[in-house]
Amino acid sequence: MGLKDFYRNKRVFITGHTGFKGSWLCEVLLNFGAVVGGYALSPSESNSGHENLFDILKLSGRVKNFFADIRNLDSLKSAVKEFQPDIIIHMAAQPLVIDSYKRPAYTYEVNIMGTVNILEAARECKTLKSFVNVTTDKVYLNREWVWGYRENETLCGYDPYSNSKSCSELVSYSYRNSFFREKDSPAISTARSGNVIGGGDFAENRIIPDCVRSALKRENIILRNPDSIRPYQHVLECLHGYLLLAMKQFENKELYEGSYNFGPDEISCVTTHKLAEIFCSELNEGINIIIHEQVNKPHEANILKLDCAKSKSVLGWRPEWNITQAVSEVVSWLKIYRDKGDIISYMDEKILDFYGVN
Repeated sequence: MGLKDFYRNKRVFITGHTGFKGSWLCEVLLNFGAVVGGYALSPSESNSGHENLFDILKLSGRVKNFFADIRNLDSLKSAVKEFQPDIIIHMAAQPLVIDSYKRPAYTYEVNIMGTVNILEAARECKTLKSFVNVTTDKVYLNREWVWGYRENETLCGYDPYSNSKSCSELVSYSYRNSFFREKDSPAISTARSGNVIGGGDFAENRIIPDCVRSALKRENIILRNPDSIRPYQHVLECLHGYLLLAMKQFENKELYEGSYNFGPDEISCVTTHKLAEIFCSELNEGINIIIHEQVNKPHEANILKLDCAKSKSVLGWRPEWNITQAVSEVVSWLKIYRDKGDIISYMDEKILDFYGVN
């Protein structure tokens, strides 16, 4: 069954739905005819003063919203009980490495106890059949290998963000084995994706949002880690993986539940400098790159890649766009946004085209 047919009229509950990835996921599911519910801080509480994709897409009137803190167990249980989802996709998080150095306790609270809380809510939900916890490629013990990490590698993130997400993986593993072992209980899986890029990301301390801000101001781009290599991919790629996994394990828990990597092919694992060069080339407006490497900067991995053989062979998932096409899509989104064009229509057309459901 295709994704659009499967998700039509399915009740999908998304934590973190007001964020960049969450907003894209809401828009994808609305195009598939799903009934979407979301639990997150309100955009005004979480957008750090910049515009929010959730607001740009006018999602407040298009999905069922529960605006509250993922750390509030009673509120979360109440929301899940009211919405009665078929599927939960857990994305609520403190998602930034640099911020995790500034607020480590908060990062651990949100990323670990948030996972505990949503799984506690899932335990009491009689309608639920499929649960996907979205973590990160940074959950692995990074040995600075030139090859990609597989799902059976050691989990031990270095910084508070990465480490808290490693713990979130272990929480999911424990809950699956302790409370969801029966054949008719919900399937529990984790999804580890690479560095996600796409239109509508305005977060601080991320290279593509920094490039977008520079383009909007017509200023040069400042790079702090030009030689870091990351598995960059467009947001539609990883969302495809989450939705495919949620569908597959909904239909066959025993065959599909587990942990999966979703990342680009080797050719799209590029340095930050190369990514910025592609952005400037696609934008073609004379913006230059200036390198300001930080002194005494917090630790960040230098090389990080994912091996996605399991997702390809078991789920039939594979990346569709190379890094140049992914960046080109970001630039196209940026130009429509800057020119006050119809972002919703543009994204809807792109979504239907990407998933082959026009």
